[in-house]
Amino acid sequence: MNYSRLSFIRLIGTFFSILWATSAHAQSFTKTEIARWQQQAKQITITRDTWGIPHIYGKTDADVVFGVLFTQCEDDFARVEENYIDAIGRMAEVEGESALYHDLRARLFLDSTQAIAIYKKSPGWMKKLLDAFADGTNYYLYTHPEVKPKLLTRFQPWMPLIFSEGSIGGNISVISTERLKAFYEHNKFTSLINDFDKYEREPVGSNGFAIAPSKSATKNAMLLINPHTSFYFRSEVQLNSQEGLNAYGAVTWGQFFIYQGFNEYCGWMHTSSGADSMDEYLETIEKKDNTFFYRYGNTLKPVRTQKIKLPYKSGNGIQYKEFTMYWTQHGPVVGEKDGKWIAVDMMNTPLEALEQSYLRTKAKGYASYKDVMKLNGNASNNTVFADRDGNIAYWHGNFMPKRDSKFDWSQPVEGSNPETEWKGLHSVDELVQVKNPASGWIQNCNSTPFTVSGNSSPAKSQYPTYMAPDAENYRGINAVRVLSQKSNFTLDTLIAAANDPHLAGFDELIPALLTAYQTVSADSANKSKDVAEAIQILRDWNKCYGITSVGTTLAIFWGEKIQRLARSRVPATQHLDFLSFTAFVVEKTTPQEKVNVLKEAISELNRDFGTWKTPWGDINRYQRLTGKIQETYDDQKPSIPVGFTPSVWGSLAAYGARTAPNTKKRYGYVGNSFVAVVEFGKRVKARSVVTGGQSSKPGMQHFTDQAGMYCEGKFKDVWFYPEDVKQHVERTYHPGE
Repeated sequence: MNYSRLSFIRLIGTFFSILWATSAHAQSFTKTEIARWQQQAKQITITRDTWGIPHIYGKTDADVVFGVLFTQCEDDFARVEENYIDAIGRMAEVEGESALYHDLRARLFLDSTQAIAIYKKSPGWMKKLLDAFADGTNYYLYTHPEVKPKLLTRFQPWMPLIFSEGSIGGNISVISTERLKAFYEHNKFTSLINDFDKYEREPVGSNGFAIAPSKSATKNAMLLINPHTSFYFRSEVQLNSQEGLNAYGAVTWGQFFIYQGFNEYCGWMHTSSGADSMDEYLETIEKKDNTFFYRYGNTLKPVRTQKIKLPYKSGNGIQYKEFTMYWTQHGPVVGEKDGKWIAVDMMNTPLEALEQSYLRTKAKGYASYKDVMKLNGNASNNTVFADRDGNIAYWHGNFMPKRDSKFDWSQPVEGSNPETEWKGLHSVDELVQVKNPASGWIQNCNSTPFTVSGNSSPAKSQYPTYMAPDAENYRGINAVRVLSQKSNFTLDTLIAAANDPHLAGFDELIPALLTAYQTVSADSANKSKDVAEAIQILRDWNKCYGITSVGTTLAIFWGEKIQRLARSRVPATQHLDFLSFTAFVVEKTTPQEKVNVLKEAISELNRDFGTWKTPWGDINRYQRLTGKIQETYDDQKPSIPVGFTPSVWGSLAAYGARTAPNTKKRYGYVGNSFVAVVEFGKRVKARSVVTGGQSSKPGMQHFTDQAGMYCEGKFKDVWFYPEDVKQHVERTYHPGE
C-alpha cells in the first residue's frame, strides 16, 4: 500500500471518528441550544496576542462572559471543571471516600437547591451573565468532543453562585474537615491540637502596593498587583463589551470576572485578610423525644436537620454514605467542644458576592468602587486601590458584622446568650481604611492595617479588636522599608520594589546564630572547619536572596531546621505570629542547639548536592513538565534557577518550593502568580507576567514562554488598547472556529 493511500484512509477514519464522537457527545445538547450558541458565537471576537492572552470583544457583557469561559476551557478545561467539582461539593465522586467531608462542608453552607432558587430570583442582567457562563462552557464541550470531563458533562447557570469567591481559599475553606468528620462520625476531637505540618506549609497570600502622584515620577497613581497563589490558579485576560466593560487582569478558572486587575479608570488588588468576618457559637443542646433542641435565652429552639446521601467513588463504581446535617439559627453545626455543639455564622449572600465581584470591574474611580463595596459581598479580602484621578486607598475587609465588644470574638462565644447576636453590618465608612495618606504610599502583605501607610496608617485604638486582629509579618516589614525609602516611582522602579531581595525574617535569626557560635566555639571540642567557614559566610551575607548566594542556602536550610525544633516546644494553646515565633525560636533553643542545627544543615547539603557550598539557584528551581493540576518534577529534566524564597522569610516576590518524590532539588508550586504594575494616566500603561505561560498544554508555544521572565523578575508589556492589540496578533477567531 502506498503512503498517500494510507494517509487518505487514516484521514477518512479520523473524520468518521470525530463525526461519531461529535454526534455521541451532542446527544446531551439539543439542536435548539446548539443553534443558539452558534449564533451568539458569531457576535464574539477573540484575539489572542503573541503571548496567547485572549482579548475578548462582544456587543454585550453576556457575549464577553460566553467568550471568556470558552477561552478558559481552551487553555485549561481541567482546572475549570475541578473548581466547580470542588465548589458544588462533588469531589468524592472523583477522589473517593477521603473527600466526603470536603463535600459535606460544601453542602452544609450552600447546595444546588438553594443556588437554583437564588438564580431564579436574580436580576435580569445577572441571569444573562449566568446563562452565558453555562452556554460558553457547554459550547466548548460541544465543539471539543475529544475532551472527556472527569464528572461535569454539562454546566448549569446556577453554579457560579456557589463559586462567587475568587480567592485561593473560599470562605468555607477555614472550616476544618477533620473537626467536621469527628463530629459527624461521633468521634472525640480537640481543636487545640497543634498542627505542626500546617505551619510548615508555605502560606498563600498576596502583596498590594499603591503609589500616590506625590511619589510618582509621572505624577500618576500606580498600583502593584501581586497575588501569591498555587501556581496556574488564574489566567490573564481582557474583557471588552459595548456595555461599559473593559477590564484586564487575572481570572480564576471558571469565573467570569477579573478578580485582580484594572480598567481604564482604576485598579484593584485583593490580599487575604485576617479581618474577623465569621464567628463560632457554642450551642447548648438538649434532646427530647429523639429531637435535638438548642438553648437561646430562656427558650429551647429545635435544631434544623436534613438527611443527605453523599456519593463517593469506590473502585469502578459509586457508593453512598448517609449523613444527618444540623443547623441552628447561627448556621451549620461543624463540630463539638466540651459537650457543646459548634455552629458557624459567616457571610452567606452568594448573589451579592457575585454582583460585587463583577460590578467592581466596571467602576470608574474611587466613588463608584466604594459604592459597589456597599453590597458587603467580600468576606475574606482586603483591597488596595488606585485610580486615574490620583486617588489611592485601602480597605481592610468588607463584610464586617457588628458585635458587642465586651466579648472575645477570637474565641467561640455562647450561642445561648442573645447578646452575642450580630447587630447588623458595619458600613463601608466604618471599616479600617485609608485614603490618600500623606506618606504617598499604601502596602498590604496579609499583615496588620496599622502599618499600611507608615506614619499615615490608621490608629489601632479607633477600631474594635475584631476588625483587624492581623499581626505584622516580614513581608509587611520589608514593604514598609522599601516604600519609605523610595520616591519618584516609575513602572521599572515599582517592579524593582516588588522584587526587593531583602529577607527580613533573618534580621534577628542570623545574629542569634552568630552569637551562639561565639559562645559554643569557645570550647575547642566544638570547633569545626566547615561550621566556622559557614558562619563566616553568614556573617558576610547581606540577607538578600540571589541565585548565586550560598548564604541564602545556608540561612534557609538552617532556618527551617531551627524553626522545626522550636515549633515542637510551642504549647498547644499558644498562638504565635511570625514575629513572636522568631522571638520564641531565639529564646527557646540553646546556643549549642543552634550550632548543632547548622551542622545538620551542612551535612544535608553535602549529602544531597555534594557540597554545602551550593548556590541557592542550584537548589531552588522552576519546572513545568505536564501542565496537570498535580505537577510532577524530575531532577534530570530541564529547569530554571529561581532566586525568590518562601514568603515566611520576608521575600516580597514569594516562591514556595519543595522536594518531590525522588528529587533533591526544590521545585516551586506556590507564590508569585499573575503579577502586574499599572500606571493610571490619560492612557493606562501596564506590565505583567504569569507563572510559566497562558496554556496548560505541554509542547504548546505558550506553555512556558513567560517562565524565563518570571524567574528573573522581568515583566512584559500589556496591550490594553485595541490599536496596540492589533499590532501583536497571533490569531483572531470566533468561539468554535
